[in-house]
Amino acid sequence: MPSTMVEKVARAHMVEGPARPLRPGDMVTLRPHSLLTHDNTAAVLAKFRAIGSERVHDPRQLVFALDHDIQNQSPENRAKYAQIRSFAREQGVVLHPAGTGIGHQIMLDRGYAVPATLVVASDSHANMYGAVGAIGTPVVRTDAAVIWATGTFWWQIPPTVQVVLEGRFGPGVSGKDLILTLCALYGQGEVLNAAVEFAGPGVASLDMSARMTVANMTTEWGALTGWFPVDAVALAYLRERRVRLVDAGHADRITEDQLFAWQASPPGPDPDAGYAARLVVELDRVSPFVTGPDTVQAGRPVAGETERIPVQKAYLLSCVNGRLADFEAAAAVLRGRRVAPGVELYIAAASLEIQETAQGNGSWGALLDAGARALPPGCGPCIGLGEGLLEDGEVGISATNRNFRGRMGSRDARVYLASPRVVAESALAGYITAGRNGADTGTRTPPRRFQALDTADPAPEPVEILDGFPRHRTGRLVFLPRESIDTDGIYGRDHTYRERTPAEMAAVVMANYDPAFAGRVLDGDILVATRNFGTGSSREQAATALQAAGIAMVIAGSFSRTYLRNAFNNGFLCVECPSLVRRLERELGAAGEARETTIIPGDDVAVDFVRGVITWRDGEHRFQPPGRVPQALVVAGGVERQAASSFELRASNFELRTSTSTSTSSSTSRSTSSSTSTSNHGT
Repeated sequence: MPSTMVEKVARAHMVEGPARPLRPGDMVTLRPHSLLTHDNTAAVLAKFRAIGSERVHDPRQLVFALDHDIQNQSPENRAKYAQIRSFAREQGVVLHPAGTGIGHQIMLDRGYAVPATLVVASDSHANMYGAVGAIGTPVVRTDAAVIWATGTFWWQIPPTVQVVLEGRFGPGVSGKDLILTLCALYGQGEVLNAAVEFAGPGVASLDMSARMTVANMTTEWGALTGWFPVDAVALAYLRERRVRLVDAGHADRITEDQLFAWQASPPGPDPDAGYAARLVVELDRVSPFVTGPDTVQAGRPVAGETERIPVQKAYLLSCVNGRLADFEAAAAVLRGRRVAPGVELYIAAASLEIQETAQGNGSWGALLDAGARALPPGCGPCIGLGEGLLEDGEVGISATNRNFRGRMGSRDARVYLASPRVVAESALAGYITAGRNGADTGTRTPPRRFQALDTADPAPEPVEILDGFPRHRTGRLVFLPRESIDTDGIYGRDHTYRERTPAEMAAVVMANYDPAFAGRVLDGDILVATRNFGTGSSREQAATALQAAGIAMVIAGSFSRTYLRNAFNNGFLCVECPSLVRRLERELGAAGEARETTIIPGDDVAVDFVRGVITWRDGEHRFQPPGRVPQALVVAGGVERQAASSFELRASNFELRTSTSTSTSSSTSRSTSSSTSTSNHGT
């Protein structure tokens, strides 16, 4: 059976799963090539110890990089970083300290992600590793702890969408314009929870920086991974990286044999692989593009001086657009000029290596001369940490990957996303504009060329309700009428990297979506959301904070798969029921959409897991109950407790075997001693 790239890579890394060729929906156990954790290493460490592990399974599999909160010099953060450093030394895990750069850039530049490997991170932008032909995908903190302990984690094979690129970019257009266009043009779930494979003649025209940008933001597009072919462009980058790795004493990360093999037989999908959909993009129709405010799904081309939306802050930084090509593009706009009065421009490189190269070629200095303020290589304002955050009422234009409300500062600020060139032009003008480059390309948009393909649905597999899993659940309905409620809306940046008690988490849950939410919900409520619930980051607290608030379960039209991982890994029950959501939107949604708030009509919703039916106001709506893997996680109270129980059982069995072995050994020893004595006496 022909396979897509994600199916091939999953098969190559599979420890447990079906013997037949893999297909979408299969639950498998995988052993990833590498795992990145960043500042959340401390939180993963707490889970690792709770499992009962003392030593990591394979230190070479793990990479630590401190990159998110590096401007924070508080005693608490310094102590956290010291704890991570100590643990890395103790376990023999490589650690890239604060100031080295953002983990995702490090994973690519230092050879931890290479073609045809499965590379994961406890961060949602692991998709970026697809730029070199890896399958990069996020895991959550609990997954990371289990990988530390066992080397493996569970995963569900996604469907694959093929994206065919034709033509090449016009002047002033970049990879960021392409991915922003895709997010807006195909923002209705076309690639939601899918793997995306880029193909077609246009791929060859994209340099590595553009590929990293596009692969990175397939996350915001809704995909689980974004994969690029291993062609001449990728091989040239990998060869250049090998030279640096050899000089640094890490030649084993990218070897000459690997380079030869990738060139001789580039990893790729089978020619007749089965895709869920195919879309075609004409690159010469892509224009400088802006999305927002506060969403990547709404956008338009931006040309000349047509926008006239004033900006107070501009950002050129992050793992998506903090590379050398980005600083060079911005410097070409700003060299010899100054940013507009009243505009603050912040720059930070994706790595120290990139910053030093930009300093060496003059692009960094040109930006500083234009009035830019330099921040250390790291995440910073992109995640709402450190200097340069947006204040109430301000407008920001940013080359980062997310513009969720409240993410980069005040929830009363507005954020637009654009390419580094458009950010520089806008900082120069004082309002959103593509400047001179807009006149080069006009305001063209590629036509929609999307085709859902006929693929045979796998035969439904019967669902057995495990002992201990609820057969029924009833609770008061709490309806959230807005689509794509993101993790920043569920659990804000101010709390993500700080330890909070369950009560403290419950007090701030959903605050960026509805500040009154925490005071209105009751224990046992059943939350119903619309589509793409939990999109955004991989922060675990977006699930556990709802648990802490007493929410019994979440029903949605669809979920971010990363959110589902977090939910089930913490024993938090979630199911999809699109028909119930459509009915609630018809009967309750109009008022809620106007208020963008929480609707509590006062009646109950009942869930029957045996029949696969949800009942509300005498109407029944069918749904697919969770399978054995998520049921077992709910019964265990989460993967952490499940793993701890497994460790306890193994320890108990080991003690039993040791005891039996010792007893047998003693008995044998006594028998041998007696026999020997008798024999000697006889002699």
